[in-house]
Amino acid sequence: MATELLILVLVIAAAAVVAAVVVALRRSKSRSSSPKAPAPPQDPFADKGDSTAGDPRTLKAGDMVDWGTERTWIRGTLRLSEGGYTWSEHFLEVEGGKRWISVEEDPDVQLALWTGRPDLDLVPQGRSIEVEGVVYKLQEKGTGSYRSEGTTGLKAQGGVDYADFESDDGRLLSFERFDHGRWEASTGTKVAPGTFTIFPGS
Repeated sequence: MATELLILVLVIAAAAVVAAVVVALRRSKSRSSSPKAPAPPQDPFADKGDSTAGDPRTLKAGDMVDWGTERTWIRGTLRLSEGGYTWSEHFLEVEGGKRWISVEEDPDVQLALWTGRPDLDLVPQGRSIEVEGVVYKLQEKGTGSYRSEGTTGLKAQGGVDYADFESDDGRLLSFERFDHGRWEASTGTKVAPGTFTIFPGS
């Protein structure tokens, strides 16, 4: 009887050892298994829901923009915010003036090409402003903050006041005042999807 009991205890102990070894091997295999493969490379110009080649929401200093008839580069970017709302302005490399692309999501992506108008010595007052025979009506105004990247002519960060106007035929007029400086006027046109192609910089 004692011998049978001893054999039973040994069998149970051997089974426990075998089970422990199996569990340890499984854990070791799980730890040593190769990590998940990285995501495959993506085409940066693939259609992401926008008709422009490349995603304008990712524009940054160093990117090249091809308009079909001319190519230019993004020199600097302002990341602007007011409350929880954000938008961007991307300054272009151009001769003899100041031009930039604005990008905002409200909720669809809206693009506009702007030209600085230092010749317009105006202050955004009232509900409408007439410029060169065109009447622009106030759309929105407010105060926010900015963060500067690349070459913008501004500090690394600061405050901005703005007032945006639009004519009945869709022409744009905007005023911005950075860090309580003087008002700067600019005129703009809405940019249709597919107008330009983005070549990301390094």
